Amino acid sequence: MKGNLYELQKLLDEFIEKREWQKYHTPKNLSMSVAIEAAELMEHFQWCDKKASEFSEEEKKEIAQEMADVLHYLLRLSSVLGIDLYEASKKKIAKNEKRFPIESAKNMKKSGC
Repeated sequence: MKGNLYELQKLLDEFIEKREWQKYHTPKNLSMSVAIEAAELMEHFQWCDKKASEFSEEEKKEIAQEMADVLHYLLRLSSVLGIDLYEASKKKIAKNEKRFPIESAKNMKKSGC
């Protein structure tokens, strides 16, 4: 990946600050915005069983925009709450490595379809 999470977060925080939008960026509003944007992302896949390689470049551009919206709201929420999202993510991966050891994870049966 090009760039890094901290640079992106700083860029986004500066964007918000210049427009004086901080007053709207409460934890409740930001968390709701994450869910709303995630739902908009899911719309691209609703009723669709395409493989990743089957999406057109135009579809990928639209999906990328929704993914960026989700990421931006998560970054803003982490700024507002003072959570280091990079470190939180690394800790979550480490936790999941213990929770799902390689051998048992490979043989894991999934429920659902």
